[in-house]
Amino acid sequence: MIKVCISGLGRTGKEIAKAVLDQEDIQLVSVICSPSSKTKNMDLGRVLGIDNTGIIIRSSDNLEEIIFRNKPDVVIDFSNPKSALKNALIFSKYRVNIVIGTTGFTPYELKKIFILTRKYKNGIVYAPNITLGVNVMMLLTNLTASLLNGYDFQITEVHHKNKLDSPSGTAKKIALEIQGGLKNTGMPMPASEIPINSVRAGGVIGRHEVMIVGEEDKIEISHESFSRKAFAQGALKAAKFVHKKSGYFEMRDVLDLEKVLKTYIENNDRSRRRNPELKQKSV
Repeated sequence: MIKVCISGLGRTGKEIAKAVLDQEDIQLVSVICSPSSKTKNMDLGRVLGIDNTGIIIRSSDNLEEIIFRNKPDVVIDFSNPKSALKNALIFSKYRVNIVIGTTGFTPYELKKIFILTRKYKNGIVYAPNITLGVNVMMLLTNLTASLLNGYDFQITEVHHKNKLDSPSGTAKKIALEIQGGLKNTGMPMPASEIPINSVRAGGVIGRHEVMIVGEEDKIEISHESFSRKAFAQGALKAAKFVHKKSGYFEMRDVLDLEKVLKTYIENNDRSRRRNPELKQKSV
């Protein structure tokens, strides 16, 4: 049984809490809010619109007490950059592993998170791109950049009007995937030079699109979240992955995308050797 703590009860945090409560192999032992939150000292069930759970939402001011009392194995953080970084230091000191879905960190702040895993030997999954589908999109984008390095790339991301960081952390990560794909072919391009168009409107949960445009054709790769349940599914998978691990990880590690791709290539090559007609038909 994995004991989980949730930090941050925004729209995504609430969806994650509901998902954790439905798990048989994960136990929700504590929920943390900011000191000024109206949910402080409330039963979680009241906030989620369900029956009382017996889990009282506590302020992050009492974080050490919460850790001692509830002994969480993994914390899932969807708060804000300032709180997430402050809390990550305390969790790491007590060897609590962390899944960070919070976005908006500076490069310096991300480096501090990375250093925590080296200093305290705990495990942290940094996942601004927590949904499973968007990580497959990133892999496809990297491959496409490797194959079509002479094309132009344009990223467009659309989120709800209350999202603070712009461009999104996922859009920045997609730019890094494009950079990595181009670098593999000997055509380096700084990720900062890959254009990103950000839109903040209405209640859009999240949409990311990559256009790869050549002189004669165009490819589009896109991902859209229809429900925050997609974030919850990714967070649960990350929490199960990082349990009892040490080190700094991303969602590509959680999904083991490199192994998946390697296995696909090996199996495809094996099929072609066994069935020469497949190679002939593809020419």
